[in-house]
Amino acid sequence: MRDGWWMLAPSHGETWKHQVTGALSGGDVYIFGISFPKSVSIPRTVHTTMAATAAGDVARYWLAEHPAIVGFRWSPSGGLWFSTWAFLLGFLAAYIPLCLCIDALLAAFRRKRPLPLGPLPAAHALLMAAVSAAIFTGTLLSAVAEIRDTRWSWRGRSRTTPLRWLLCFPPGTRSSGRVFFWSYAYYLSRYLHALRGLFAVLQRRRGAAARVFAHAAAVAMAFLWLEFSQSFQVLAILASTLAHAVAFGFRFWVGAGLPAARAARGAPVALACQVGLLGCNLACHAGFVWMHFGGAVAGGCSGIGAWGFNTLLNAALLWVFLHCYGKRGVCDDDGGATAAQIKKAL
Repeated sequence: MRDGWWMLAPSHGETWKHQVTGALSGGDVYIFGISFPKSVSIPRTVHTTMAATAAGDVARYWLAEHPAIVGFRWSPSGGLWFSTWAFLLGFLAAYIPLCLCIDALLAAFRRKRPLPLGPLPAAHALLMAAVSAAIFTGTLLSAVAEIRDTRWSWRGRSRTTPLRWLLCFPPGTRSSGRVFFWSYAYYLSRYLHALRGLFAVLQRRRGAAARVFAHAAAVAMAFLWLEFSQSFQVLAILASTLAHAVAFGFRFWVGAGLPAARAARGAPVALACQVGLLGCNLACHAGFVWMHFGGAVAGGCSGIGAWGFNTLLNAALLWVFLHCYGKRGVCDDDGGATAAQIKKAL
């Protein structure tokens, strides 16, 4: 139309049309299909509500209802990037030896001071914070949409609830649809996150080798989640991306030297995020074990094989956590906060 604009945002299988017209071209004003004369004064709160609703519809469309997201399907032969076993194994075979060789060379030359990386760590932290926030939002909206679209099939046929679906995918679940699109995005982000292991080596961080192995295992874990439709991965991705968005945002803030960064430098933000993430993982594992082995869900849960590897990974991450924060007493990623400072603060 010449006197306005249309915004299309699919929702519940229909196309909702929100029209705001006429205010600038002399015609009537249409709000959600209702015509108002131009002389009618529209309260500012109505405009604010309309803007918020429109922004929410746009976010839901691009993050949960876009055809590429709804129609996603994990397939190594489907042309998806980094989706084959060969690529995964090749990356691991190159990443781990490369980082360890660099670490050994720096140790051989008795290099104890960190190599200057300039603004690269801060820029990487900003990028990781933005990517993590986007994946968190997309996963949350997609999970809500999946529960909304499939809840009708649960009524009267099973005892499935949204919480049980989040913890335990039914056997035979295929890696397709909204939540697995964001699981794939999370998998790709693990390669970007793996750069932190290389940074730890170049900056001569304590426990750098342990961090390299932890990042490599995280890449493999995310791959197995997609390959075997791992249960409770939605909750794990939500917890992980939320923690990373906060932690990397803080690291960028400190690394870029933004206002009040010096005062906040000793705050154990990364430590708090890792403790919260480990606690969430333990709770998810406990719920999964109860549902699969306790008979709470008939037929068990999808991805029990990948769960075994996931358990080993979480044990490795716990070891890295205790090694870097407990025994060493140093929290490098928090900008220098030590265990003594943390205990004093508590």
